[in-house]
Amino acid sequence: MPASLIMLSAVPVIAGAARIAELTGGATVTSDNARFFAAPVPVLVHIVGASVYCLLGAFQFAPIFRRRRPGWHRLAGRVLIPCGLAAALSGLWMALFYPRPPLDHVLVTPMRLVFGTAMFCCIVLGVAAIRRRDIPRHRAWMARGYAIGLGAGTQVLTHLPWMLLVGQPSGVGRALLMLAGWVINLAVVEWALRRRPTRSTRRIQRRADAPAGVLASQ
Repeated sequence: MPASLIMLSAVPVIAGAARIAELTGGATVTSDNARFFAAPVPVLVHIVGASVYCLLGAFQFAPIFRRRRPGWHRLAGRVLIPCGLAAALSGLWMALFYPRPPLDHVLVTPMRLVFGTAMFCCIVLGVAAIRRRDIPRHRAWMARGYAIGLGAGTQVLTHLPWMLLVGQPSGVGRALLMLAGWVINLAVVEWALRRRPTRSTRRIQRRADAPAGVLASQ
């Protein structure tokens, strides 16, 4: 699972690293990158926060790794939470204040605002849940937040067939392909959460499957 999630994050992380190199290496200012040079801090915060969040967060989905290193999950979470919140908030800032790129349809901005806000809220709800020692809800909200944060990786996959068959997407088509990336990730997470039995359900199932003599001895 971590390897798959890291692979899904690879293209956005590499693109983000290239953007950082562009901003810090004195690249030529063009119409495509002028907004980033005019206000570089938000995009730098977004790239660093999202990259750490996606790459480090992938290891939170490895149960064996968590069992072998009990302190890892909590320590990593203390890094992931501020990185995820920074990625969400900087993404919201960019959606509101950066000029909209020519390829983006007007629908892209409200979509980014909706999913950026949802990512922020999922992380906050996940933190609130673990403070109440509500582990199932903590896992569920954190998984949803991570799914939204990983949307850029899935958007690469939704865009690729279109680019191979038609060319560079734009307008409504591009907006729908971006929406598909977020929706697919959230659908997969909801499916995984609903197919995983809760602790109480597993206990009831074990009791139902146990021989009568075992139940009588309990």
